[in-house]
Amino acid sequence: MAFETKQGKWRGSVGGIVDAPINKVWTIVSQTKKLPEWMPMVERCTDLAGDEGVPGYIRLVSGFMFPQENGERSWIKERLISMDSSSHSYDYKMEASNVGLDGSVNSLKLIDYGDDSTLVSWSFAIDPVEGASEDTIIDYLGFLYKSCINRIDSAIQKV
Repeated sequence: MAFETKQGKWRGSVGGIVDAPINKVWTIVSQTKKLPEWMPMVERCTDLAGDEGVPGYIRLVSGFMFPQENGERSWIKERLISMDSSSHSYDYKMEASNVGLDGSVNSLKLIDYGDDSTLVSWSFAIDPVEGASEDTIIDYLGFLYKSCINRIDSAIQKV
């Protein structure tokens, strides 16, 4: 995992190899309704506005992504900034949430790794979180996103 501070943002990235061709991986990671299949902490995704896959699309993701003191579920309203099926990549911005990461941008990119395997690269840029340690937040997000990458194989097997 890599991380850096640039222009006031906290940044990090994780990656992993999935033993499946890039098009199969894209089918799983590019569809909102499939998020709970490869994101173990996501319970529900709801379309709020726009058309999936089209910039401006807004979805509500809820579950236990970030532990809440009161035991409530986390929720994040995300807006699709860009999606490019030909380069197998997309960017979402967290518009609002109860987790303190509003304004954060998550980017996912797939790269054909040969031999029917795919490199999944996930990067993120967040505004500093008051009262939190940069290393702790970056490490937690890296762990969270890496756990998602590790579940893509099993999600593909279910298809």
